[in-house]
Amino acid sequence: MFIPKAIYYEPKSREYELGERLLQTYEKQGVTLIPIENHNNIEEMRKKQNSEFANMKQNIIIGIRKTHKFVPNHKVSDFLVPYTSSGCIAMCMYCYLVCNYNKCSYLRLFVNREEMLDKIIKVANQSDKDLTFEIGSNSDLILENTITNNLEWTIENFSKSEKGYLTFPTKFDMVDSILDLDHNGKIIVRMSMNPEEIINRVEFGTSRLDNRIKAINKLKEAGYKVGILIAPIVLVDNWKTLYEELIKKLSEELSNEVKKEAIFELIFMTYSYVHKMINKEAFPNAIDLFNPEIMTGRGRGKYMYKKEVREDGEEFLRKIMKKYFPDNKILYIV
Repeated sequence: MFIPKAIYYEPKSREYELGERLLQTYEKQGVTLIPIENHNNIEEMRKKQNSEFANMKQNIIIGIRKTHKFVPNHKVSDFLVPYTSSGCIAMCMYCYLVCNYNKCSYLRLFVNREEMLDKIIKVANQSDKDLTFEIGSNSDLILENTITNNLEWTIENFSKSEKGYLTFPTKFDMVDSILDLDHNGKIIVRMSMNPEEIINRVEFGTSRLDNRIKAINKLKEAGYKVGILIAPIVLVDNWKTLYEELIKKLSEELSNEVKKEAIFELIFMTYSYVHKMINKEAFPNAIDLFNPEIMTGRGRGKYMYKKEVREDGEEFLRKIMKKYFPDNKILYIV
């Protein structure tokens, strides 16, 4: 269990079973508890320098989620759903949550889980078709589960729903605690893969590639529905070699059961001015992900790979995927 430097918490979170349990647990561990008015506005955190980004990630915020708006989605789910956490204790240098929360993209845990899951189940059961809900777009639920056990609780309770599916992506391998759960085939776990060199240089604090592969194989063996993300695709100098080696490795080490089912999502990295400034100060010796020769502005301080660069990349990746995964569907490349 992750032991933070400090817990910032909304006092009302003690009124929830999960909130009280977390606070009591950390209090016994000697962690400093700091009451706050609002998890979205912690002045002490906002005033910190970008250079303190990694240290800020060593804290946890506990509060109550007030926003429950379902956002329509047309990729792997019908809705993106605010759920039990946002932010993360890992430090991927491209993390899109930094665009939303700036340097305050630390882990926030929301203790009103019953309210959130009840709404999902209600919407699922009222629909005339099976809906899929993306519950992991704001955080990594495998990582969060090591602290809260929320994923275990969610799977066990959602398995009783009449309709619907839940899905989430992860970069972590700590899946053993959910392998024996009665998930009723209603959970779709999508493992994010990247070359080991990219993981080492860019995805700080996440699981190794070999362990991610082992984890998705175990999940499939336990009856979970699975998918594979190759994401984000980072165009470093030797990227074509790295990603062909990755795709070849996946073809060799993913189980036959995973390969029979897995649908692939391929996502090119997007970046931003905010990332650039934080990474420069927080990780001065790390790789610079901004390459003006192959990137262009996307509006509001964001960057993406130039059209011709991306088109070349997509052509290459489709060719390699066809070589190693001829029978698997690519859901999208963006």
